[in-house]
Amino acid sequence: MIETTKSTVDDAASIGPEDPAGSGGSAGQRCGLIAIVGKPNVGKSTLLNALVGQKISITSRKAQTTRHRITGIRTLPNNEGGGTQFVFVDTPGFQTRHSTALNKSLNKTVLGAIDGVDLVLFVVEAGSFTLGDAKVLALLREGTPTLLVANKLDTVHRRAEIAPWLKDMQERHPFAEFVPLSAKNPKDVARLLSICEPYLPEQPWWYSEDELTDKSEKFLASEVVREKLFRLTGDELPYTSTVVIDKFEEEKSKAHGRMVKIAATIVVERDGHKAMVIGEKGERLKRIGTEARQELEKLMGCKLFLEIWVKVRSGWADDEARVRSFGYE
Repeated sequence: MIETTKSTVDDAASIGPEDPAGSGGSAGQRCGLIAIVGKPNVGKSTLLNALVGQKISITSRKAQTTRHRITGIRTLPNNEGGGTQFVFVDTPGFQTRHSTALNKSLNKTVLGAIDGVDLVLFVVEAGSFTLGDAKVLALLREGTPTLLVANKLDTVHRRAEIAPWLKDMQERHPFAEFVPLSAKNPKDVARLLSICEPYLPEQPWWYSEDELTDKSEKFLASEVVREKLFRLTGDELPYTSTVVIDKFEEEKSKAHGRMVKIAATIVVERDGHKAMVIGEKGERLKRIGTEARQELEKLMGCKLFLEIWVKVRSGWADDEARVRSFGYE
């Protein structure tokens, strides 16, 4: 579990006001939207899962693992009936290498997510700034408070190099604050939550205290299967492969309380990719199904039966109609 003990803003290098929302403290309830943006593979989904306190967004080494606007919710109540509800929006990494219909859809999702939010977390690897980072930074509007989140701090061996890098970053954009962290460190995550809190307006919570995401279990099922697919095929399989849920049925069970039956289809672009996913004697597909089923049973708290098929749909990522039919906006 993620540690929820709050620390002060003074724990990090702070460049912004102590109470940017201007409401004078934490009385009542605070609630607001926080967009998490950055280039592919900087750890946005890992950070979202840590901020929420549970896995709701899939992760893998493959770029563009996240393809949808994922909303994660973290509510930290206080003893007086108030507290803060953080509504995080994780986005796909902004893609500039290819201009397929799929990538255009993903980039549209990024642009839509940063409109109307109260705060932006611009995630970069600590000490690094690439052309990919610059293209995402160019999308940000100066009117929205933005925190520079320097992730993967644990990989920086010479901390003295961070100071000149930070100075360079401040010249690139008027960041409200600089937050160095490792998304794998619970204390760093708790500190980031405390830094975000004052930027959110005082208003009633939008969700109940125990809600973690606005996504359905059916959606989470497709994402978990896709994560196992990417993790178990590595760089062999093109990122354009996707997963479609054909059946999602729930029924009561005397033995298990709740039982869910899911039929999923892994969609690939070539026959060679299909053989790769299935593996020798079907072993890889069997492992994908087993690992996905085990994780979904934990996430959903039920007994689950999962059936997975593999189909070839050549050129689907370039077909706007098919991209939409597979659930991309």
